[in-house]
Amino acid sequence: MEYTPREIVSELDKYIIGQDSAKKAVAIALRNRYRRSKLSKAMQEEITPKNIIMKGPTGVGKTEIARRLAKLVKAPFIKVEATKYTEVGYVGRDVESMVRDLVEASFRLVKDEMTSQVVEKVKPTVDKRLFDLIYPIKRSIVDGDMDSEDFKNHINKNLLDGKYDDDFVELEVKEAPKSFEMMPGAGAMEINFGDLMGGIFPQKKKKRKLTIREARDILNQEECDKVIDMDTVKSEAIRRAEQEGIIFIDEIDKIAGTNARSSGPEVSREGVQRDILPIVEGCTVNTKYGIIKTDYILFIAAGAFHVSKVEDLIPELQGRFPIRVDLENLTAKEFYKILTEPKNAVTLQYQELLKVDNVNLIFKEEALKEIARYTEEENETSENLGARRLHTVLELLLEDISYNAGGEHPMVDVVIDKKYVTDAFKNFDKNHDLRKYFL
Repeated sequence: MEYTPREIVSELDKYIIGQDSAKKAVAIALRNRYRRSKLSKAMQEEITPKNIIMKGPTGVGKTEIARRLAKLVKAPFIKVEATKYTEVGYVGRDVESMVRDLVEASFRLVKDEMTSQVVEKVKPTVDKRLFDLIYPIKRSIVDGDMDSEDFKNHINKNLLDGKYDDDFVELEVKEAPKSFEMMPGAGAMEINFGDLMGGIFPQKKKKRKLTIREARDILNQEECDKVIDMDTVKSEAIRRAEQEGIIFIDEIDKIAGTNARSSGPEVSREGVQRDILPIVEGCTVNTKYGIIKTDYILFIAAGAFHVSKVEDLIPELQGRFPIRVDLENLTAKEFYKILTEPKNAVTLQYQELLKVDNVNLIFKEEALKEIARYTEEENETSENLGARRLHTVLELLLEDISYNAGGEHPMVDVVIDKKYVTDAFKNFDKNHDLRKYFL
């Protein structure tokens, strides 16, 4: 399904409150990819993505917008931190590794899709292999005619019905090939010795004791791998990474210099920027799945920019991020919406968690408004953690309930009203107990 910008924003609204300008920017960028795909090949080569840089404090939705966007359209996506990379010549991760990571994510995405298409086709083979594993065990513990067709059909039916899912069997499992990166920081490719040695040596196997449920997953993957054409997976993974990939570069403000003439760390940061530049401008990168062009990858950079400014990035890099979006601080109004509107609201998460221990949490509206007000107040008087502060506040609020929940008892209702919230936080202003919940 190809979404219009309005539809993309509508989908993002289900999980992210506010930040309309950022949502619109990414929605337009995504739609432009679809528009580009409908043009002639010659015109497609002329049109490159309009990369985006997001400026805003932590916890206001920068990463979540990009992640949800990629999930919505099933695009290859990775999040990287600019501070993890070092200038060429220093020990550490080279910037090309972010592109290799994107291709790896694309490969997994394509392989999972193709696996889901053939899983029904291989099911009879998997069921047969599972039967061969469980039958000797059941045969050894049952008296009578164990080789009769009726007995075999009985075992097979129980197997298919999932009655043996928790029974243990021994299965020979392939050992994962070891891989390592040669010459870290020098831009060398990752070497996978399992692929390199190929047919020279047979792949090692070892016996493992697994439940039928676990064995089914492993055998499913083994049989699907036999059916799937890996060359097709690799070529499609490269194509998707090139044409649909999204790289989210977080903490880009940490590599922005504040004084271009200084020496030391500032120079190193500028070096990382200059190494990132050709990746964003468009170049080719060698990966274990093939060569990828980065010209049409969408780059979204983000940072708080408390100390530095966007203008402190080198001009060439600034020019490669033509769309700039400012994300706003969250207020009590937004916090209340975050607690009530998203499909994955944190209140819903706590309700589902505690239902496991037969506790039915009921949040009153007045309590949610008080939690929102309190969260805003804490962000203003101490470190601004954005929406992440809600997790801190709720963890403290529900600490006693979470601790005491458990044991065998019927479902009980626990009502969280304004008084409960007020009582829970009445000593906080004196003791600053919330500090123990974050570093």
